[in-house]
Amino acid sequence: MPIPLACQEQLLPGTTLSDKFALATSLGYHGIELRGRGDLAFARRLPELRRARSDGVVMPTVCVEMDHFIGDFDPERSRDAVRNLRSQLSVIAELGGLGAMTPAAWGMFSRRLPPFDPPRSPAGDRQVLVDALGELGEHARAEGVTLFLEPLNRYEDHMVNRLDEAVALCAAVGLPSVRVVADTYHMNIEEDDGPEALRAAAPYLGHVQVSDSNRHQPGAGHLDWSGLLGALHEIGYPGWLALECRLRGDPLRALRQAATVLRDAEPRRAAA
Repeated sequence: MPIPLACQEQLLPGTTLSDKFALATSLGYHGIELRGRGDLAFARRLPELRRARSDGVVMPTVCVEMDHFIGDFDPERSRDAVRNLRSQLSVIAELGGLGAMTPAAWGMFSRRLPPFDPPRSPAGDRQVLVDALGELGEHARAEGVTLFLEPLNRYEDHMVNRLDEAVALCAAVGLPSVRVVADTYHMNIEEDDGPEALRAAAPYLGHVQVSDSNRHQPGAGHLDWSGLLGALHEIGYPGWLALECRLRGDPLRALRQAATVLRDAEPRRAAA
């Protein structure tokens, strides 16, 4: 079976989610990945999201869109990120979705840029993340959904850059409701071998976001999509592919290109 493909909502033209979904399905997508802003804005969208669901819009996941995250150095900002993610998990559960995703942090600190040494120790980073993931994982389990932890590249985060680092945190938390997101753009920077990294993360891999090596749509860069999709089929990956990228060229043509590249890269069953 082909892996279902979602497109993030901001990439799709249209006034309503129903309009966007109609366009998405005509281009080869099967669902819309939502974006969850801070200040509990995602929960305030519930009337809109309920209407979309009643219209048949498939919304499997929500990707957090905030300026602070669970690994923030400021405890109050970290707590606010947890509060927003708890709300997003509850909303996506009501919509019949799978879960919400978050990085440890984004744009807060990089060991590759001055001043190079973060203000918190690695042990301190780990404890903050394990505590937050544990609380969110318990909430996700109660709601019947999953929290997905996304590694980012070394220039965007200093705590969780590779799939194996995210897997180690999930294992430390020990909840089936906490799993890993693989983002092919970040993997292109951080992983020595993308397909092998996916195979190694298989027991914890819950979601995959796709963009090419240059952060544009699949087909606009140099990633080996056949190798990546082949590895996902090999491990029996049960989730979605969600398009999270910039669009190069005409937007509709770029969206169609991405869906075609991903579909053509999937292994084909031999004829009986």
